Amino acid sequence: MPPVPRTDPRSLIPLAPHVYHILLALQDRVLHGYALIKAIDEQSSGTIVLGTSTLYAAVNRMLDDGLIAEAQRPPGTEYDDPRRRYYAITPLGRRVAKAEAVRIRALDQLAAKHRLIPAKER
Repeated sequence: MPPVPRTDPRSLIPLAPHVYHILLALQDRVLHGYALIKAIDEQSSGTIVLGTSTLYAAVNRMLDDGLIAEAQRPPGTEYDDPRRRYYAITPLGRRVAKAEAVRIRALDQLAAKHRLIPAKER
């Protein structure tokens, strides 16, 4: 079987949890690094706390993979630190996030089928 091309979302999943959270945080907005760290802490209810080195290592890989791209500074941030780099999700990043969501849903359904998750907790 030939290798799956990197433009196919299936070639990039499963994602590390922090990478998936970065893609989720960028779904509807453009963020800089520190804002990403805060957004991920909030959306994961504190279960994923990223340090700057972990974040920027992931960001660099995601830039290389075409999941995210550098973005223009959003309107209203003209007084921001000019050294800040902003990031946005790419169309490939959206497809990969969707593929990961589908994968996670299938796992959740399998866990429910095997009664690993009581109905009350779902």
